[in-house]
Amino acid sequence: MSMDNIVRIVEKTQIKEVPDFRPGDTVRVHVKVKEGDKERIQVYEGIVISIRGSGVGKTFTVRRVASGGIGVERIFPLYVPTIDKIEIVKRGRVRRAKLYYLRDVKGKVKIKERNNGFQKPAKQADSKQQKAK
Repeated sequence: MSMDNIVRIVEKTQIKEVPDFRPGDTVRVHVKVKEGDKERIQVYEGIVISIRGSGVGKTFTVRRVASGGIGVERIFPLYVPTIDKIEIVKRGRVRRAKLYYLRDVKGKVKIKERNNGFQKPAKQADSKQQKAK
């Protein structure tokens, strides 16, 4: 067995199921934090500004605006065991792969929401049914 085959086998065991998110999406990352002999979950919510790498070494950067308008960025390895789960809060529509320009913008940033057309608003569906009658 070559070293390349061994690396592939180890990578398959390390990769876990994660949601499909892109730069511009607002995510909530649940991270396990160990303090002494206790372990707790810390939630970090912000906008994904970049995704780098591939395979087991894939990382993503999340930026949030903390109190006082100061931006805080944190880089998370995607397949590290300390990440409990990743939730997608809102899908953003952007035209860049790296959103580093958000660092220069002061305060909160408004990103347009991406709608994939999965759900129709209830009002439109009801009005179409009434017109058909």
